[in-house]
Amino acid sequence: MRRTLLEGLLHRPLSEPPPALDAAELEAVAQAVGVAARARLGRSLSIREIDAGSCNGCELEIVALNNAFYDLERFGLRFVASPRHADVLLVTGPVTHNMRAALLRTWEATPDPKWVVAVGACAHDGGEFAGSYACERGVGAVLPVDLFIPGCPPTPVDLLKGLLGLLKLSAPR
Repeated sequence: MRRTLLEGLLHRPLSEPPPALDAAELEAVAQAVGVAARARLGRSLSIREIDAGSCNGCELEIVALNNAFYDLERFGLRFVASPRHADVLLVTGPVTHNMRAALLRTWEATPDPKWVVAVGACAHDGGEFAGSYACERGVGAVLPVDLFIPGCPPTPVDLLKGLLGLLKLSAPR
């Protein structure tokens, strides 16, 4: 026990340093997303994240949107626990056979108008899992997709830029 404590005091932590952010760019993009959401919806944008069978790389980047570096909620964007409160379904991963029915039920439970955003290469066309016996391919094989955000995984800034583009360019279904 003493040895472990001593090693912990003498060595640096194994965590990575914080990301090098251009604070002005992040602030501008996030402010623009908040303004666009209020202009389009008259309120903040509510997001429901759905893991349809991914490796969790995209989820880590989505969760980062809520950390102290990005702090999504200060711009009027929030994640919700129920699809009944969501405007956007943020779907990650290829749709596995076991998640197909759950994804369809979530889509049906989301009130109109709504958007579907496929996040990452796997959600686009199956990515690393394409051709697997357990997958349906990408999200577009199951639901109508309004926006694809590319990357494996996309960065939090890419996610914000994608949401901004979604709000500015397309009308919800």
